[in-house]
Amino acid sequence: MRVLVVEDERKIASFVRQGLEEQGFDVEVCGNGTEAFERATTRPYDALVLDIMLPGRDGLSVLRGLRERKVAVPVILLTARSELNERLDGLNLGADDYMTKPFFVEELAARLQAVVRRASGEPAGLLRAGDLTVNLLTRQVRRGDRDVELTAREFSLLERLLRTPGRVHTRTQLLEHVWGYDFDPETNLVDVNIRRLRRKLDDDTAPAPLIETVRGVGYRIRQVG
Repeated sequence: MRVLVVEDERKIASFVRQGLEEQGFDVEVCGNGTEAFERATTRPYDALVLDIMLPGRDGLSVLRGLRERKVAVPVILLTARSELNERLDGLNLGADDYMTKPFFVEELAARLQAVVRRASGEPAGLLRAGDLTVNLLTRQVRRGDRDVELTAREFSLLERLLRTPGRVHTRTQLLEHVWGYDFDPETNLVDVNIRRLRRKLDDDTAPAPLIETVRGVGYRIRQVG
């Protein structure tokens, strides 16, 4: 998911960027409303995180301009806790959601996923890659017309890869995010679980493994058209 974060306070922008990237988002940061408007009208984004108080065009002006140009990208506004009128104005202008400062980046990530799902019509809690479907709520995994039984670790590993199709994850990153703490760098835990996943996900009719090995780097989900 490609997100433009428009925030002129560098510490907040850095905090949001790092937190969203750790959640698997592809993040760009911009600190000026005029530049943000130009980017949002010329580049494809899945969502915008837009502060209201900005140099150049303020956030509400950026939002108004986007909606006037029929740019339907989902927008989450960042507002000061006391500014009720600004939040109402933003929602009336076409904002999809708002968050008041300070906030937890994990909640922002969840709200981004929610507004993008609503915009696309995708049912909540589903991840897809080609004919593979993973339901995060029921933890059901299906490849084509067959169910795939996974262990908790295998499910977590697959989920991590599916959230960022095409992005390469190193073994160290997968160890940290799936197992939750550092291991001996020589461990083969990731490789063993990737092999198990491949055996369960791919069959004789698959043209290529769904999980690709990037030699010397790590693993990624193959982007399926």
